[in-house]
Amino acid sequence: MRAPLQRADIFRLSQELVSFADPRDPAALLELLRQLYAAARQDLPLARLFEGHVDALQIIARLGTPGQAQASQDAARAGAVFGVWNADLVGEPLYWRDERLSGGKAFASGAGIISHALLSVDGEGGRQLLLVDLKRAPPSIDRTWWQVIGMQRSETHLVRWFEQALAPDALIGAPGDYVREPWFGGGAVRFAAAQAGGIAAVVDHVRDHLVAQGRAGDPIQSARLAEMFTAAQAAAHAVSAAAGRWRDDDVAGTLAHVAWARVAVYEAAERVLTLAQAAVGLQAMFWAHPLSDAMSDLAVYLRQPGPDAQRARVGQAVADKLLSLSL
Repeated sequence: MRAPLQRADIFRLSQELVSFADPRDPAALLELLRQLYAAARQDLPLARLFEGHVDALQIIARLGTPGQAQASQDAARAGAVFGVWNADLVGEPLYWRDERLSGGKAFASGAGIISHALLSVDGEGGRQLLLVDLKRAPPSIDRTWWQVIGMQRSETHLVRWFEQALAPDALIGAPGDYVREPWFGGGAVRFAAAQAGGIAAVVDHVRDHLVAQGRAGDPIQSARLAEMFTAAQAAAHAVSAAAGRWRDDDVAGTLAHVAWARVAVYEAAERVLTLAQAAVGLQAMFWAHPLSDAMSDLAVYLRQPGPDAQRARVGQAVADKLLSLSL
């Protein structure tokens, strides 16, 4: 098992960012996605937290006041790490009333690691974001819930507050801003890039194992490596192509291409995971084998919401000629 993640691990990656704001053009977006891909190829749970850090800072830069954006970026440069906690805790929804925060969030990745969290609460005008300094307003963290086969090191837990004082200057943007498109759905291209990096990591480990065992030249294993490479590269290509078509003034086209990238990545990952287990066999199931973590982490991170909905969106986009075949 790898060492637990630390805030410093995410800060190290953060220092490589050209900007904390939204990428200025498709080329800048592709550069960011390549950073996420490379990080995930080395450590998928770390890339998951890094992606949340990037997401939070971009949201604050886009929706916050100039003062909020500057303060957050200054904090990030000084070592602060951010995240976005959006998933509602069933039966205990988070709410902010009379400048008091109560309720909880599920799937709070980086709980106990990150220093600042963007929280979503429901208000009269729609989903509202709050920026919380977790040192000043620490939640209770339930670490007993995250009992999964992979991504344990992402420290994804349940968090709760009870009548925590939180002043109005915590508000980021207006109600409904958070879910505006294409940023909300289109932002999924970032985690698709990380997932594609996770696929590449599996291929790397299988290749290294077969070469070390002197089995890479076996015709059957060679064919598996070829199929794995083709699937992994197709996933990376789909993410790159989606970045090239990302436009904030073309919501339908952007969302269609991001949905296609998500579908391509999902299907490639499923195929690569199957081939990896066939290629390495029982040895891949031992905790000490590097492939064990790579496969289990990818299998868990792959379960992002709504894969069937993305396929349906892609199919409709093909029908509407928003997606067309090209070379």
